[in-house]
Amino acid sequence: MRLLLVVDYQNDFVDGTLGFVDSQKIYQNLKNLIKEFIDTKDEIIFTLDTHDINYFDTNEGKHLPIKHCLKNTDGHRLYKDIEKLAAPYLKIEKKTFGSKELFEVLKNKEYESIYVVGVVTNICVISNTIILKSIFPNTNIYVKKSCCASNDKKLEEETYDILKNLHIEVVD
Repeated sequence: MRLLLVVDYQNDFVDGTLGFVDSQKIYQNLKNLIKEFIDTKDEIIFTLDTHDINYFDTNEGKHLPIKHCLKNTDGHRLYKDIEKLAAPYLKIEKKTFGSKELFEVLKNKEYESIYVVGVVTNICVISNTIILKSIFPNTNIYVKKSCCASNDKKLEEETYDILKNLHIEVVD
């Protein structure tokens, strides 16, 4: 079985408070990939960046003072009909870039391969990909560029180089 991890493809990162054009451009590719994994009955997990009203008191809030992905708001929801496609699948809410719960959920599982997609490539995508590599050091992990986006192209390309150096395959 394969695993698809969809990282933080939420309204606030696409057309909300932290939205950016490139996150909108990956929508159809991402939707098609999710449908492929649904059709093959492979596992899919979605992460949700999740904050509350005390966001500005957190370390992240002090460094990025823009409210986003507040629980129970439209910005927290998955983008467009990705929300509907995701309905039957596990959603992991995370308060920071990487997910400790993701580690706990997956630590006793096995996969033939893992695909990671979503936003933001140089922040949450890389953080959760490294967690996956820690759990599955001998599993092929792929980061699919056509389904990832960042608001900083230079950092995104540097992230792909770092991932390759960690023996994570960056594919189109």
